[in-house]
Amino acid sequence: MPDQRLPSSPGFWRSPLRGPWFTSVLGVVMLVGITVLFVTGLLSYAAYNPDLSPVNDKTPDKGLLGFYLFSWPTDPSWLYRLNQGVHVTLGITLVPVLLAKLWSVVPKLFALPPARSLAHALERISLLLLVGGVLFEFVTGVLNIQLDYVFPGSFYPLHFYGAWVFFAAFVVHVVLRAPAAVRNLRRMREGKGPQEEAGMEPDFPLVSPRPEEPTVSRRGALWLVGGGSLLLFGTTVGQNFDGPLRRTALLAPHGGADPGSGPGGFQINKTAASRGISAAETSEAAWRLVVRGRSGTVRLSRAELLDLPLHSSALPIACVEGWSTSDQWWRGVRLRDLAAMVGYDADAAPDVLVESLQRRGAFRSAALRANQVRDPRSLLALDVNGEPLTPDHGYPARIIVPAAPGVLNTKWVARMTFGDL
Repeated sequence: MPDQRLPSSPGFWRSPLRGPWFTSVLGVVMLVGITVLFVTGLLSYAAYNPDLSPVNDKTPDKGLLGFYLFSWPTDPSWLYRLNQGVHVTLGITLVPVLLAKLWSVVPKLFALPPARSLAHALERISLLLLVGGVLFEFVTGVLNIQLDYVFPGSFYPLHFYGAWVFFAAFVVHVVLRAPAAVRNLRRMREGKGPQEEAGMEPDFPLVSPRPEEPTVSRRGALWLVGGGSLLLFGTTVGQNFDGPLRRTALLAPHGGADPGSGPGGFQINKTAASRGISAAETSEAAWRLVVRGRSGTVRLSRAELLDLPLHSSALPIACVEGWSTSDQWWRGVRLRDLAAMVGYDADAAPDVLVESLQRRGAFRSAALRANQVRDPRSLLALDVNGEPLTPDHGYPARIIVPAAPGVLNTKWVARMTFGDL
């Protein structure tokens, strides 16, 4: 008989809550949630248009893993806001479910022998990759959301490759375990008890052969897990909205009141000071926008830009960290009109490389696709909500494009180069 004091013995694990039914319920929730997270994560990566230009591509050696990439659309204008809000909010909401799921199957990690058959060996390997992968993805994701990313290496390739490794293990594990999960859920509907559950896995049952006295039922434990997820949802989802609801986002980096007041009193990610932008270089006397294209180079002051035909667009700002604003009222020069100034037909405007004055941080340059340039709502914005841009919102000029991630809406624009990138 195995030594009951060792974790490799089923008798070591004495919680009466563990069992195939409990694990299966959590597994079904994770199956749906992880699938949504994976799809929205891939869509988020595609939204950066990483195949357009090296400046957009934070994972240049993605190779075959970039097979799904496509030109990111501009409609609907709230597309990226919805995608990333779902991705981040759902990810945080699933944390209690993930922890409960890992707790429910931890005895399996210590089962001996390590492999009883080829199928069992594949399951064990997939389980190890699954546990390691999901912890890695959630930890790096939460660190990035909180804007205090301290994990060694760049977030983009680590999270990208980690997602593929994790999801591959996830698919293998689901294929191997789905039949048992379906059987266990069917038994739940039939009202079968834990002893019958234990008999289903005689080699290493999740149901303890010598359980302690229960202090809560399995359904009660599920309610506890669900309550934890609901609490995290309630303290995160507010970052996707303006006004009082944002103050409920206690666990999100952009919870609380919007910064400042007035027309520029809405959320930002990076300030002028944090990116090394000085008031002297953005002054009316010093700053000039340099626009390059097929017919040459044009230099424009802010006053000259304001003398051009101006247009308005109501568009949100949405960032990879999950926060977003409602529509702000932007006013400026259409990107397609700037392309026309340097030799292109507005309806056939090409891609553009936008360069910022910022000296620190990622995305000092960003490329936009032709469909983004040609959209009449895409602006080199000069004003927002009826007033000139504030320094932290990109004064003297910034890009605003429908459905694009926030980092592609370059602030403190210095140069724009239309044409081959």
